[in-house]
Amino acid sequence: MGLTLQKISKIVAGETHLRQIDLAFETGSRNVLLGRTLSGKTSLLRIMAGLDRPTHGKIIMNGQDVTGVSVRKRSIAMVYQQFINYPSLSVYENIASPLKIMGISKREIDRRVRETAEMLHLEDMLNRVPAELSGGQQQRTAIARALVKDAQLLLLDEPLVNLDYKLREELRVELQEIFRKRSAIVVYTTTEPSEALMLGGNVVLLDEGRVLQTGATATVYQRPETLRVAEVFSDPPINALDSSVANGRAVMGEDIAVPLHGHLAGLAHESYRFAFRSNHLWLSRRADGDIAITGRVELAEINGSETFIYIHHGKSAFVVQQDGVHPFTMGSMITVFINPAHLYVYDTTGRLVAAPQAGGTAVQPQPGERHGAD
Repeated sequence: MGLTLQKISKIVAGETHLRQIDLAFETGSRNVLLGRTLSGKTSLLRIMAGLDRPTHGKIIMNGQDVTGVSVRKRSIAMVYQQFINYPSLSVYENIASPLKIMGISKREIDRRVRETAEMLHLEDMLNRVPAELSGGQQQRTAIARALVKDAQLLLLDEPLVNLDYKLREELRVELQEIFRKRSAIVVYTTTEPSEALMLGGNVVLLDEGRVLQTGATATVYQRPETLRVAEVFSDPPINALDSSVANGRAVMGEDIAVPLHGHLAGLAHESYRFAFRSNHLWLSRRADGDIAITGRVELAEINGSETFIYIHHGKSAFVVQQDGVHPFTMGSMITVFINPAHLYVYDTTGRLVAAPQAGGTAVQPQPGERHGAD
């Protein structure tokens, strides 16, 4: 039992927002829709909720076709980006509001409201109105109102995007525990790869209304089947350089020699795209076999406790992500290092050829194995 989307498409004013989407979500599963702005995440969530109808396709919930069924007749709860609460009602009344509509007894309403409020650390604020709450407390109230229904499908549309960094971190941790305790299908949208990894469960990569790849979140991150998936599931986007293998040697970019060891040993003599994440470049040598790359600093961007260094090496450009504060002068020359064990290899169409596994070892696709999504 669960939720199944069959060939879902959405066309608005001649513009295709969603394209032939097939997905299945099991009861009790945690699922993240990951994609950049305008990738189709919210459009898909609204169709799941019954707020919008698909132009084509069906929605099956627990074996029943609910494509045309009103949202009021479905067991669904939804949390939005904005703090949507009733301004004139207390926190208690906000949380209780969906239960009153359902006709539940006052005693059961009180039990559920207080239990849910405690779960979200709102028990001391039940008599306040939303204007008296912080942004984090208002969003907690909105989440509590969704959770209290104990719906079969819980949809969260970037619920933490408008909170500051500290509040986002706190709520992410709390939500993971809350989701684990519930039997609902949870679908959570985000633009942030780090948030998808933190929430775990399963991930659906969306791009321009298409599903690129699905699977266990950690597995998809470690093995992006296309270069586009690797770009979407990396922040900053994964670095990719034109590369080639010929005469028993590999060259990345214009002149970076790469030894053909480990997962690179079996590469055919062809053109490729070698890709590597920004956090796999280092400012000092860490292991035997690290490759040194000298480049010119175009920009050093300090973001909290991290520094992003934008470098040009010949005609190639890439980003280095380092913990700590590392000021560099624009135009200065620096040397960075990468270990070939962290290199992803894609063919010229963007399909995966070889990928590192967790721990630095690597696997190669088997003959006839399908990679990527059409």
